[in-house]
Amino acid sequence: MTLTEKFENYFNRNDVLVGKVVDFEEFEDELYPFDFTANNTDLNAELVADTDLFSAWVRQKLSSAHCRYGIGGYNEHRTIYARSARFDGTEEPRRLHLGVDIWGPAGTPVYNFHEAEVHSFKFNNFFGDYGATVILKYLLDDLAVYGLYGHLSLKSLEGLEEGKLIRKGELFAWFGAPEENGHWPPHLHFQLMFSMKGLKGDYPGVCRFSEREPYLTNSPDPGFILKHTFKSKQI
Repeated sequence: MTLTEKFENYFNRNDVLVGKVVDFEEFEDELYPFDFTANNTDLNAELVADTDLFSAWVRQKLSSAHCRYGIGGYNEHRTIYARSARFDGTEEPRRLHLGVDIWGPAGTPVYNFHEAEVHSFKFNNFFGDYGATVILKYLLDDLAVYGLYGHLSLKSLEGLEEGKLIRKGELFAWFGAPEENGHWPPHLHFQLMFSMKGLKGDYPGVCRFSEREPYLTNSPDPGFILKHTFKSKQI
């Protein structure tokens, strides 16, 4: 049995243990499916490079569609990372997204979906980075899974310490404004990992396409958890 199969099997056997990640009214709220690949002709270098313009574009899309949240991104090859040198280098640039993004207003509450402890946290304060970041460690029988919550508000880091218990359903973080979240339109980057590879307060949320297989093997689709938050919606 693979690690992903063990992970999914645990929650299939313990469905009631899965809680929400954000507030959602299943008969009232809608989800807007954002596409940040080259197929989205709305996006251009000028818009994406300017955080204010980019944020206004996201807000307009959500408002026009009457959606509370935007959603998407797992295993998506995105053009938007060209906005930051953090994703480039002398070799192949990093463009493949390893988590799911939930787009919504700064200050949106974030809840813990299952009892966990704080593994680490950090303010990754670079243009295009995560900004305020919290990583929780979940013990699912004999399987350890780590949840990375990125692009948070700085107040999300207050009072944290490694090993602190965060209970299921506990409000423990909020979406950050651009100046706190790595200079992105407000959203939550939600990613799961089986191994932290020795890192603390950070883990790649974007990889080179040539490294897709090992990274996706270590980072299963968070949609398996988010389907419990967005109960009646496709994600």
